[in-house]
Amino acid sequence: MTRALEAQRREPLSGEIRSCVVFLHGYGANAADLIGLADPLGEHMPDTLFIAPDAPEECAGAPMGFQWFPIPWIDGSSEEESRAGLERAAADLDAFLDGVMVDEDLLPEQVIVLGFSQGTMMALHVLPRREDPVAGIVAFSGRLLEPELLSDEVQCRPPVLLVHGDQDDVVPPQSLPHAAETLQQAGWKEVYAHIMKGTGHGIAPDGLQVALAFMRDRFGMS
Repeated sequence: MTRALEAQRREPLSGEIRSCVVFLHGYGANAADLIGLADPLGEHMPDTLFIAPDAPEECAGAPMGFQWFPIPWIDGSSEEESRAGLERAAADLDAFLDGVMVDEDLLPEQVIVLGFSQGTMMALHVLPRREDPVAGIVAFSGRLLEPELLSDEVQCRPPVLLVHGDQDDVVPPQSLPHAAETLQQAGWKEVYAHIMKGTGHGIAPDGLQVALAFMRDRFGMS
């Protein structure tokens, strides 16, 4: 039984939806954490709908926040609980993405998923296991979960942009080369990377610029 995800949305400036960016927030945050990115991005992507769901579970350590799945070393959950949470959240996210495409009359190649931290972990886990590739994945400050399973479970290989701060003390910066290497070994042709210099666990202006260029390119915006 999937759980319906509550979402915030920003309509395209042009009034016409030709593409969609889905934001996936990090552990303990909520939809409001990333939906604000629609303002600087929307000016350059006027036909794009921006939508940000809240993760499906309330986060014990953050009263206003949500989590995609428990994290043992933060909340004391077991590895089994974390894995079960990931599987439930993956089903929820799959259903949410299907719903967005149906409701907005969009094809997978008109959708990009932009994740941050735990949202990136969800994006890199779920999107390659879907039947049809989305236009791209923008993966900020996260890591690739269960890398040993990817080659066996991959269904499609959407282009991936990995972005990480070199001063990140939450998710180690070396998560980026690990993810890039695993994706390439699993047959990815399009894996791009950008290191945000002097940046901790966050999204710096240079990282957002690189993400914007990647998204415009993937959507065929001249």
